[in-house]
Amino acid sequence: MHFEEINIDQTHIRLSTDLKEHNLSRYILSIRNDLKRYISQNRDFLLSLEPLKYDSDNLSPIVLKMYESSEKADVGPMACVAGTISEMSLDYLINKDSTYSIVENGGDIAIINDRKVLCGIYSNNEILGNNIAFEIKARNRPLGICTSSGKIGHSISFGSSDSVTVLSKSPSLADGLATRIANDVTGPDSESKVSNALETCENFKEFFEGVLIISDENVGSIGKLPKIVESKDFNI
Repeated sequence: MHFEEINIDQTHIRLSTDLKEHNLSRYILSIRNDLKRYISQNRDFLLSLEPLKYDSDNLSPIVLKMYESSEKADVGPMACVAGTISEMSLDYLINKDSTYSIVENGGDIAIINDRKVLCGIYSNNEILGNNIAFEIKARNRPLGICTSSGKIGHSISFGSSDSVTVLSKSPSLADGLATRIANDVTGPDSESKVSNALETCENFKEFFEGVLIISDENVGSIGKLPKIVESKDFNI
């Protein structure tokens, strides 16, 4: 197994892969340049907190993917940027015949794994701590695992969750959905916050496999989640 860190401007990738040679950094630089060129001519794409209308003609793949995911998740396009880069990076590696690759981009993960892995759930929750993980069985198709928080990190969130983690076939969409659902972790108490967010999840059930919401002393889930285990030894 080969481990590598790829840092290009705001993109910080931690990569684990079965490929000895892949040139992923060159590919990421290319799609980032496509995105930067588009943003330089379309400032609304960078600043909007809501989906934007778009014409799919002549859009680069990264820009089109962000538009499509943001439309489904009901968020601005940039809410999907980290997950989109993870997804496209994983697709690139799969096209080179990888059967085991984990691309983690600032907490937004794209994975294909031909063996079991443990994915840590980092919420800084006072009760659960950071010693729990998803036990992800071997699978031959991609999975996105993306997290948003109202308390951790620099991303914009209008809620106050410790963490909202979304699992979806599309990491790009999982990133947007994590933001959208986390925005609704609001209410007078922890139970209400989780309940309100679960109601929001109902509107997006067709797009995810499962969602885990952690807020103070309450935890909520919907859909199908991997087994949650206690562990200090994570693959991710």
